[in-house]
Amino acid sequence: MKLTKLDTASTIAIKDCMGAKKNEKILVITDELKREIGLSLFENAKRLGHQALLVEMKSGKINGEEPSPEIAELMQKFDVVFCPTAKSLTHTDARRTASAKGVRIATFPGITKDVMIRGMNADYNAISKRTIKLQKILEKGKYIRVVAPAGTDITFKIAGRKVIPSKGLFHAKGESGNLPTGETFLAPVEGTSNGVFVVDGSMAGLGLIKSTNIRIEVKKGYATKITGGTAAKKLKNMLDKVGKEARNIAEFGIGTNDSAKLSGVLLEDEKVMGTIHIAVGNNVSMGGSVNVPIHLDGVVKKPTVWMDGKLLMKDGKLFV
Repeated sequence: MKLTKLDTASTIAIKDCMGAKKNEKILVITDELKREIGLSLFENAKRLGHQALLVEMKSGKINGEEPSPEIAELMQKFDVVFCPTAKSLTHTDARRTASAKGVRIATFPGITKDVMIRGMNADYNAISKRTIKLQKILEKGKYIRVVAPAGTDITFKIAGRKVIPSKGLFHAKGESGNLPTGETFLAPVEGTSNGVFVVDGSMAGLGLIKSTNIRIEVKKGYATKITGGTAAKKLKNMLDKVGKEARNIAEFGIGTNDSAKLSGVLLEDEKVMGTIHIAVGNNVSMGGSVNVPIHLDGVVKKPTVWMDGKLLMKDGKLFV
């Protein structure tokens, strides 16, 4: 049997990224929109000799929406779980509970065939080293300032926050993250973010920013004012359905994947080297205290980042 590029990408995900051993059981959770990728992971898991199960659910409405209790329970019964779904299962109680029981989980929110093939053929050893190096730097930090050409100028505290390296190699019990991956991220201290961030790359749930940027004004940890055309209106509607806590500044992340490119699929976009992203909504998954069923990231191009007054990144060039 001749392997397709998608087969190769799925094989890298199973063997290299998750380090799945022959005797380990694999669960693939997909939906009607991402069936082709779900099926590829399932078929390749079987081909590699694993006991595997494929489950298809109806696609969710928003990122961070909980799957059914039955699926949440199933997730706890396998060694490795793959979630190629249209909407993200990363920031859900179902994922957190399974991780806490030692299950290794890879989520692929919004994945496309192109992104899977391009993103999974990256050098994950190099990405892993870069991501961990950045983690060690950020762990020593107290305060971040980000500015960017489109108008971003935002500050927040990070002292005492857990810094998470999404390095693409999830081999230890309970490890989880996105695939394709390559980012180092954390939850800014609640209530400390102030300034403006302007999304000029892409926005979760809305895709690439083509014409009008989304301008988000931030006061005391919350997005207080959102302006900028149709995309801004859509973002406001998504947040307003959930309530005030949806506007919590939830995440600051730096992309570390040099194979990723801006494609409109946030899964890939937030990993692009030379960008940062800031998210609103749920931050419980990264050690924060805000638990709402929404988590939306906005990607900022060519950022300059200072940590405690020292330059960490200039015009998108990472000094790591």
